[in-house]
Amino acid sequence: MRTLHTETDMAEGEQLCEAARNGEAEKLKTLIETGADVSYFDGDGLTPLMHAAKLGHGDAVKTLLEAGAPWNALSPSNLSAGDFAMDAGHENAYDILLNAGIQAELEKNKNGDDNGDYLEDRVSFSEDKLMDSDSKAVMMAWEKPLMEAHAKAVCSGGGHVLNIGFGMGLVDTAIQQYSPVSHTIVEAHPEVYERMVRTGWAQKDNVNIIFGRWQDVLPQLQSYDGIFFDTYGEYYEDLREFHQHLPVLLKPGGIYSFFNGLCGGNAFFHVVYCHLVSLELQNLGYSTQFIPLPVKDCLGEQVWEGVKQKHKGSLGSPRHQDHKQGLGQGLPLGPHARHHNRMDVVMRADLTAAGLHFG
Repeated sequence: MRTLHTETDMAEGEQLCEAARNGEAEKLKTLIETGADVSYFDGDGLTPLMHAAKLGHGDAVKTLLEAGAPWNALSPSNLSAGDFAMDAGHENAYDILLNAGIQAELEKNKNGDDNGDYLEDRVSFSEDKLMDSDSKAVMMAWEKPLMEAHAKAVCSGGGHVLNIGFGMGLVDTAIQQYSPVSHTIVEAHPEVYERMVRTGWAQKDNVNIIFGRWQDVLPQLQSYDGIFFDTYGEYYEDLREFHQHLPVLLKPGGIYSFFNGLCGGNAFFHVVYCHLVSLELQNLGYSTQFIPLPVKDCLGEQVWEGVKQKHKGSLGSPRHQDHKQGLGQGLPLGPHARHHNRMDVVMRADLTAAGLHFG
């Protein structure tokens, strides 16, 4: 919610915006010292930070951030200061904002748990999507090429494969094409599980279905050559928790991949979280490489008919190579973030470089 400003506040705010547009860092400092509000939105819905970023004034950007200007404020067009710097090609301002966003999110330490609500919710299936009762997409058919790429990665070493989260069965169908020695699927939603059984998944020779939340069925899991993680309705904290079990679950030389629906509605926020994941995994010995895999079928309006939280754009995803195991600092992110700005992660449990990027 934006603050209601007095005439004095507005005058000071407009002066801030003008100084930001002109790149006058010292004038900004003076205005800030006299009480000008760095979170001020002008008549166009832009903050001083957005103005400075838009014109590439790095010193002004830094001054405003140091004074507490919100790096993640959004314009009426859903653009942040980082988006403006990125779109205009102002590398210095962009890097300053990117680092500010990363540091701000690393310092957060919140938790959330909406997964229980989703598991008790009713879901609806159609030919091209799986949705919850709020018409939010749990999985959509356009994701098939992404899931096929994930399956190829996690099955590249053969052997035993684990998937957490069945959804529409896109990745599991793709995994089956590689004829793994064993294919374990963990699914927690009762209606999705019932549909799996009804459509014959329980009768497949190499498939083992485990019903329940992955947190509750860990004692039933073995160690695997390939692992894919794609749950719906969980926070980043849940993903971090899963990563802490990788030393036991992932065999040496194995490959781990996960869907990470981070900030699909904003390009810059998505980049911030890509870097955050990379940094956190790097601290544990994982290297990351981003390689784009475009998905065009998601752009048509007919694809999103009846679906809330439509997102547009095209971003990428990292692939990680494991030199160690585990995960360090994480991000508290809300659930229901499935979108076509995919940020998926593949990690290898050896020292061989590997790279995938799903966009």
